[in-house]
Amino acid sequence: MMAAWMIRLTALSLLPDLDAVSFVLGIPYGAPWGHRGATHSPVFALGVAALFAGIFYLTGFRGRRLLWVFLCGFLVTASHGVLDAFTDGGHGVEFLWPFDTRRFFFPWQPLPVAPIGPRLFAEEGRHVLLTETLVFAPLLLYALVPRRRIS
Repeated sequence: MMAAWMIRLTALSLLPDLDAVSFVLGIPYGAPWGHRGATHSPVFALGVAALFAGIFYLTGFRGRRLLWVFLCGFLVTASHGVLDAFTDGGHGVEFLWPFDTRRFFFPWQPLPVAPIGPRLFAEEGRHVLLTETLVFAPLLLYALVPRRRIS
């Protein structure tokens, strides 16, 4: 059961990067629907969480369990944009979409930006993957600690 949850939440955490298709479609990086634009905003994360919770509602989740699904869906999806704002490259993150299209970085940018495409598997990409593994390993270990079931 826990493995299925982790797979679903991992998929949600990666969902904002579907906007990388904008490169193929010719949408400029800095456009609202460009990379790190609308799909990295909290409003998008709310919509994804509502859809995620709606799917679980159809499978019988109700009450606190459904609220938990919604909150997890929101936090996991929204965390993607937050983490991207800690990277040292790109054009920033459109946190305020659809109200404002300015892009932001956090003042502290300890994470190297991941190269897009096949370069992810070259030396630069391997360095980024190793860095992210070291930074996020404690969170992964924490996530694997067994917990009591929410009823």
